[in-house]
Amino acid sequence: MTRAIFVDRDGTIIAEPEDEQVDSLEKLSFVPGAISALKALTGLGFELVMVTNQDGLGTAAFPEEDFYPAQNFMLRTLEGEGVVFDDILIDRHFPEDNSPCRKPGTGMFTKYLDGSYDLSGSYVIGDRDSDMELARNLGAKGLKIGQLSWDEIVRTIRATERSATVERKTAETDIRIRVDLDGKGESSVDSGLKFFDHMLNQLIHHGGLSLELSCKGDLEVDEHHTMEDVGIALGEAIRLALGDKRGINRYGFALPMDESRAIVLLDFGGRSELVWDVVFTREMVGDVPTEMFKHFFKSLCDSLRCNLYIQARGENNHHLIEGVFKAFSRTIRQAAARNVFSYDLPSSKGLL
Repeated sequence: MTRAIFVDRDGTIIAEPEDEQVDSLEKLSFVPGAISALKALTGLGFELVMVTNQDGLGTAAFPEEDFYPAQNFMLRTLEGEGVVFDDILIDRHFPEDNSPCRKPGTGMFTKYLDGSYDLSGSYVIGDRDSDMELARNLGAKGLKIGQLSWDEIVRTIRATERSATVERKTAETDIRIRVDLDGKGESSVDSGLKFFDHMLNQLIHHGGLSLELSCKGDLEVDEHHTMEDVGIALGEAIRLALGDKRGINRYGFALPMDESRAIVLLDFGGRSELVWDVVFTREMVGDVPTEMFKHFFKSLCDSLRCNLYIQARGENNHHLIEGVFKAFSRTIRQAAARNVFSYDLPSSKGLL
């Protein structure tokens, strides 16, 4: 589901003049830190929505030609910094109109209340108590300028929002996956294949993430569709949870397991390539064909858009593939680790 960040305009993005109306360019100035903060909040998977009350806009009390020159200049300035709002909500009513559209009423927010938005995972950023009341009315989280600086608000959102939910339904499988890269939330795994579940649980125990995964697949046919589609959905969920990848390590781990050893190298570089060098000596491990593990990682690799090098050697096939999953989990943990105080993109190209 889509999440949104609703940002009050006056007093939050631009400084509010004494007469409370920004009706000329001379009255326009930005709140310190607002532009860089909004820039840091782009690319996180949120829709960015500007919200403002403008009493009597379009009437003689406040002609539109007084409002829009300053508004448009502000928007062009933000766009020049890479900040583009997905929506702009303007309420034109006077306070005495008692309109449900006027903050903290939710009348302006009809499109966000139809069940297609994850409002519990959304935010309202404002400078007034009415903005915080709006957050409560929407069922969103409120962050108040004055109590928090713009820098603290950015850190709060960026430090906690690295999760994604993917639902994938085909004629062969019905999958729901939720991933939180920072390990917040409950975890449960049910793919219908017990040994595959045992392997996927390594992501929880060794990857430092939380994972809710359920799959109903056509196992009466065989295991192929289940493992392929879980790989596709899991890769997509991790990719979405990574967001713009700013501040992450990007690269990933080698480990021993009893007589086996596994090496997994990873690059969240945006390109897909799998190198698989694992030799099995059994057709099955538990209820899973060993040939399907390469296909699972190929499906995940393509969906996650990563380079993945996997090499393992050992005598016990159970230890062999479990070592691979443990090393992969540690690699994900290492590569996805992020410094929330850094907005640097780990690429000389400026794009991942």
